[in-house]
Amino acid sequence: MRRSGPNFLRWISVGLLLAALATFFFELIAYSRLRARLPMGMTIAGVSVAGLDQTEAIERLLQTYSAPVELHYGTEIILMTPASAGFQLDTESMLAAAELSRTGTDFWSGFWDFLWNRPSETIDIPVRSEYSQAQIETVLRDVAARYDKPPTPSQPVPGSPNFTPGEPGVVLDIGRARELVGEVMAKPSGRRVNLPIVGGAPGRPSMDTLETLLKQIVDVGQFNGLAVAYVRDLRTGDDLHLTYYRNQPIATTPDPAFTAASIIKIGIMTAYYRYFDDPLDDETDRLMTEMIVLSGNDPADRLMERISSDRGPLVVTDVLQDELGLESTFISGYFRLGAPRLWDYQTPGNTRPDLSTFPDPYNQTSASDIGTLLSDIYACSRGGGSLLAALPGQIRPDECEHMLALLAENKIGILIEAGVPEGTRVAHKHGWTDSPLDSIGDASVVFTPGGDYVLVLFLWNSPDMIWEPTSGLVAELSLAVYNFFNPPTG
Repeated sequence: MRRSGPNFLRWISVGLLLAALATFFFELIAYSRLRARLPMGMTIAGVSVAGLDQTEAIERLLQTYSAPVELHYGTEIILMTPASAGFQLDTESMLAAAELSRTGTDFWSGFWDFLWNRPSETIDIPVRSEYSQAQIETVLRDVAARYDKPPTPSQPVPGSPNFTPGEPGVVLDIGRARELVGEVMAKPSGRRVNLPIVGGAPGRPSMDTLETLLKQIVDVGQFNGLAVAYVRDLRTGDDLHLTYYRNQPIATTPDPAFTAASIIKIGIMTAYYRYFDDPLDDETDRLMTEMIVLSGNDPADRLMERISSDRGPLVVTDVLQDELGLESTFISGYFRLGAPRLWDYQTPGNTRPDLSTFPDPYNQTSASDIGTLLSDIYACSRGGGSLLAALPGQIRPDECEHMLALLAENKIGILIEAGVPEGTRVAHKHGWTDSPLDSIGDASVVFTPGGDYVLVLFLWNSPDMIWEPTSGLVAELSLAVYNFFNPPTG
């Protein structure tokens, strides 16, 4: 009788082998199908695409990145579609990188990991996209137009030197917002931007507004002569030049010539420093102080004689006209009584055909000339400006600062000084004609918290003026300019 044990075991072995082969091929087919798709653990642009084919991956990416971006402007929410900013995903290059990563691993080592159910390696394909800066800015400017509340500048009170307070505002920082929106569009989630909003302090009105106010003050003051004002913002270089005659604006060019009187001493001081260096000797320092602070005429003559014993006034004029370009400014003789005129100067200011203030033939200037000189001295004191360029190596910033210091010691408490708060530094020189009072002027650099500025005012009339209310009108014009640079708050 034959035993059947070995045959039975053989069939069991064959069956197990066939089962193993079937399992192997089953798993191999399953792995092959899985490998044809994007790997498990893969993300593209931060979006999981594990097990998806390329078409499905593209659909998921586009769905994720087409979601609107929330723009939060304070409590307002604006939904911005990425397409409006020209946003586009570079799906072709990202999928190419994903395909390279998928096929870059060894088939059999991957199959082995699959058999043992080992977790797939995490693969992240970074986002690749582009957008239009210009289109984002267009969107943001539209948002700003709808929701910005720009600050309101202070406004003048018509006919008075006062201003009403301005109102602060809020405005969108478009440059920073553009960067933030560009960053958020390239993220799959958290697609929200708190738009950067900056507070805006109330600004000053324009120079045109100030000019209108100065005209109104002259009209309310019932002054019907010639009023000339020159204002320069020493921070920005913006200026205002008003020539107002018989309560009507007239051409500012050429600037009318006025009797300079003691205002010409600013030019004498500048010319002296052109030829002599600081520190001055004691005697010269005394003469300079007496000329500027005490408005002495004899010290002015002695300083001009030190420049040139017989041609001092002409040398001063050469510096002012030829070297500094102040065409309507000159001094043609010494101050002392009986001093002859050394030259007859014809200037754009005193040959204007439609208007004459009958200025003193001995010394003259114009508002823009002396205002430009003061602006140059100020800039020179800070190491820049055209004065240093016109007189290189011949005048220094410390000398310009000394000139301003001397002018600031000229304290009279009237005219421009009377229009600014007590304690305000005013570096100025004034001048007027006595008996009759047909012209009055003051030329200054005013130092204020709201910005330093040059202010030059000249008034002339025929018939002659009286001291009051003329000097009071100068003070009121000065107050208006001060308030323009220092508007009230709150």
